[in-house]
Amino acid sequence: MALTVTLVSAEEEVWHGEASLVVAKTVEGEIGFMTGHEPVLAILAEGQVRITQADGSKVVASAQDGFLSMEGDELTIVAGHAALQS
Repeated sequence: MALTVTLVSAEEEVWHGEASLVVAKTVEGEIGFMTGHEPVLAILAEGQVRITQADGSKVVASAQDGFLSMEGDELTIVAGHAALQS
């Protein structure tokens, strides 16, 4: 089973898909999410969102000014500014 991840900025959906692991920076520090994680609502800090897809490939985005929400196996990251990094 995989996490369903949605990363959006104020302007657009930046990334949506399934992942085995997501690490994001909050004002409390970095937090990692896998399937079965307890529900979380946290304030997003400026930094990277690192997404490991089920096949092991990585997606990295920069994000700031927002929040993240984990409910069930769905992680939603809403940022004022977010962009994929190459």
